[in-house]
Amino acid sequence: MDVRRAGTRYPGGDPEAGIVSRHAFSFGSHYDPDNLRFGAMIACNEEQLAPGAGFDEHPHSHTEIVTWVVEGELTHRDTTGHETVVRPGDVQRLSSAGGVRHVERNDGTGPLTFVQMWLAPTAPGGDPAYEIVRGIADSTPYAVPEAGAMLHVRRLTTPGERAEVPDAPRAYLHVVHGTVRLGPHELGPGDSVRTEGEKGLELVAVTAPVEVLVWELGD
Repeated sequence: MDVRRAGTRYPGGDPEAGIVSRHAFSFGSHYDPDNLRFGAMIACNEEQLAPGAGFDEHPHSHTEIVTWVVEGELTHRDTTGHETVVRPGDVQRLSSAGGVRHVERNDGTGPLTFVQMWLAPTAPGGDPAYEIVRGIADSTPYAVPEAGAMLHVRRLTTPGERAEVPDAPRAYLHVVHGTVRLGPHELGPGDSVRTEGEKGLELVAVTAPVEVLVWELGD
């Protein structure tokens, strides 16, 4: 297991414009040749937008973009005609495929925090696609077949409660809320773990509530 602490994330964004970013992988002007990707995962960004702040229209291609709102409401608009508000508990996915442009903003009056994860597709090209699943349940994994990946949400409500980590060739875990133990490691918000070939892993809540995003990745 490769544990990456929240404090080691690379800071980005534009704080003067109300945008604070923390990157888990090589991203933008921060280039780390030893941290380009893990399986299909190529980015896991923690984003904080002040009221009225956001990312103006910008392009993406050949990337599966999955967004998880932690706090607040995210307004999304894209050039395929979708305009939605994403709230905590929703899973949003934008398949940029051959190319799409979108806008992401905090149009609310309170702070917005979200985690955005980028995955590389198994094949390039195709037509852009958009999907949002409202209020996804712990027992309902979210498949991203274009990247050969599956997202599981693990929520623990009491200290000592346990949840299984799927057995997979690779798994990527991101702690959203609370403190949790995985094997010998105690993890807090913003911490992440990359596993390869592990079986029988369990998350154990140290403090509650706990929310962990678990990606089941292929070879």
